[in-house]
Amino acid sequence: MGVSFSDYLARTKAMVREITADDLSERLRSNSDMVVVDVREKDEHEQGVVPGSKLIPRGLLELKIENTVPDRSTPVALICAGGTRSALAARSLLDLGYQDVVSVAGGFAKYAQGGHHVEVRRSLTTDQRARYSRHLLMPEVGEEGQLKLLDAKVLCVGAGGLGSPAALYLAAAGIGTLGIIDADTVDKSNLQRQILHTEDRVGEPKVDSAEKTLKALNSDIIVRKHRARLTSENVMELFSEYDIILDGTDNFPTRYLINDACVWLNKPNVHGSIYRFEGQATVFWPGGGGPCYRCLYPEPPPPELAPSCQEAGVLGVLPGLVGVIEAIEVVKLILGKGTTLTGKMLTLDTMSLDFRKLRMRRDPDCPVCSDHPTITELIDYEQFCSFDG
Repeated sequence: MGVSFSDYLARTKAMVREITADDLSERLRSNSDMVVVDVREKDEHEQGVVPGSKLIPRGLLELKIENTVPDRSTPVALICAGGTRSALAARSLLDLGYQDVVSVAGGFAKYAQGGHHVEVRRSLTTDQRARYSRHLLMPEVGEEGQLKLLDAKVLCVGAGGLGSPAALYLAAAGIGTLGIIDADTVDKSNLQRQILHTEDRVGEPKVDSAEKTLKALNSDIIVRKHRARLTSENVMELFSEYDIILDGTDNFPTRYLINDACVWLNKPNVHGSIYRFEGQATVFWPGGGGPCYRCLYPEPPPPELAPSCQEAGVLGVLPGLVGVIEAIEVVKLILGKGTTLTGKMLTLDTMSLDFRKLRMRRDPDCPVCSDHPTITELIDYEQFCSFDG
């Protein structure tokens, strides 16, 4: 014969250890390894949550718990509104092999009424949940990660070949504030690779064209336009407004200016470069344990030995590949997930479609990022050219 729910709940509570809200607060102060899993529904979280808790609705607990708490020996405290769902959830985790599971008696109501600190978290809007639904399904992103992306500020230096695909995918991913700096206008020769722009915008400032394309793709983001050339006079103030700098330039003088400013401001410099059929991508960030650009190339080469794309040519689809790799690195840095290209250079040859990853180390005698730098002021090198890419 079946049993009533009340009998089933009584049996469950007899199997499951319960702690009080005061016990939970004390254990969180003394045991940093404990993971609190809130099994309430999303609309209930508007009342607040236990600080640092993981939010998994009861109906998805068995599906998602292994990604959230992969080690079954980790202490887990389950909490709901009043203590019923958390007890049932605790029984399920015990069945799944979790060894140290407790349910919070009285649930979040008792926790809040007891005067314990409550965290009120932002949440995505209904429209944002629909737009970023595929991100929300991924435990590496989820709502918490998507909110990080929406809070992030990224500056794309150049709206050309590299900046175009990078900016498009960053806008689509939901980077909340996307800055674009470029002083040039759209030229017909750009359209072979610079996919932010269209035929009807030839002659239009690139930053204006970029804004139209990005806002048409995602009206949820802010696009900041900087129609200017990057110089020693504006770089520090401009970079200080952003979390990450994406280098989409195609000339050495600008790369050195970007590098030096990023080193002194401790900003990650997500770098890409292209030449005919070949491309490179890396993250220059001494603050993150890697080298800077000058660790590899202390001084710019003579202009005649470093032709730009407009002089040497470039395969039209190549910047799309490298620019998207740059965008991926930006997203990983914001989320704090995965292994970035900090300290590694990814090279690719589209003629053979060979990819190689080379390890790079900081130069202890680097003129900029070493303990005893010899370059301590920004330098505007001669032969500045466009961010054409």
